[in-house]
Amino acid sequence: MIVRIVKMHFRPDAVAAFEELFDNNKEHIRAQDGCSLLELYQDKDDNCNFYTYSYWENEEALNNYRHSALFSEVWPATKALFDQKPKANSFSKIHSLL
Repeated sequence: MIVRIVKMHFRPDAVAAFEELFDNNKEHIRAQDGCSLLELYQDKDDNCNFYTYSYWENEEALNNYRHSALFSEVWPATKALFDQKPKANSFSKIHSLL
C-alpha cells in the first residue's frame, strides 16, 4: 500500500475556491482504481494550509491516477490557487492500529 500525503498552502482569498474544487471532485478521486481512502485536513493554526491523505493499492494505481484525465483537470486548477510550492510524499504503510 502507498500512502500519499500532499501539503498545500493556498492564498487566503483562494481557500473557499479550493474547498469547492475538492468537494466537487473528491468522489471521483476516491473512485479511481486502486484508491481505498481519501481524506482532507486543514491546519488548526493556519487555515490556508491543507493536507490530502490518500491510500493507493500500489505505485501503479497512484501513477495511473496522476496520468488520468481527472488529474489533468483537477491539479492545474488546484495549483493556480497556491501561494507556496506544494510538497508531496509517498510512504509504505507499515502498521495501523484502529
